[in-house]
Amino acid sequence: QVHLVESGGGLVQAGASLELTCELSGRTHSSWGVGWFRQSPGNEREFVAAIRYSGLTTYYATFARGRFTISRDNAKNTVYLQMGGLKPEDTGLYYCAAQDGGASMKAENYENWGQGTQVTVSS
Repeated sequence: QVHLVESGGGLVQAGASLELTCELSGRTHSSWGVGWFRQSPGNEREFVAAIRYSGLTTYYATFARGRFTISRDNAKNTVYLQMGGLKPEDTGLYYCAAQDGGASMKAENYENWGQGTQVTVSS
């Protein structure tokens, strides 16, 4: 198993940028793909972005493409989600999750989840 801790959330105004961080610990020698998901009250958890262990392959939700960038530093066991041009509809609890050997866009394929970090975007 791998343990994940998110950080970097906060309250920002529309148009601002934030960088979320996901730190992995535990069985980090495995080839963990990492995904970011978000959930707002009354809505299902939705996919945001994912990155394979190599860092060479990334996937984005349509709403994230062009505004968000996922990256990773395996030496630091850390994955980042750089978010720009934030909108009020980006408000939610952002989770990172780890999948052994993959980087799915489906939440059910992830075995390990962090507790989430809150992002609130005011208009």
